[in-house]
Amino acid sequence: MSVLNELHELVKKMNDNPVHIEGEKDRVFQVNLDSGDELQIVLQNGIVEVKEGAPHEAEVTLKLSEQNFSKLLKDDLNTTLAFMTGGLKVEGKLGLALKLQEIVKNYQ
Repeated sequence: MSVLNELHELVKKMNDNPVHIEGEKDRVFQVNLDSGDELQIVLQNGIVEVKEGAPHEAEVTLKLSEQNFSKLLKDDLNTTLAFMTGGLKVEGKLGLALKLQEIVKNYQ
């Protein structure tokens, strides 16, 4: 399964049971994969959408491989180790990267 499909599955879980995203501020999380693909996870009005490319201005950008993004989506990535070893780079608000990890963890 591609990471895009994995991301769409996670977003469906989030929208089907929005208990962990209710009350969250509108956010745009950018994901830049080593393959050159750009994805955005857009949280707006309590609904999550996936956008390909970069149509919105993101508050945080994660740069990582498809393999590490897949692990992140499954809450199977040691983000601290990945960050320290260069397997995960964060531009923008680091706190929002941690917030995304927390949201993902709640849907596993």
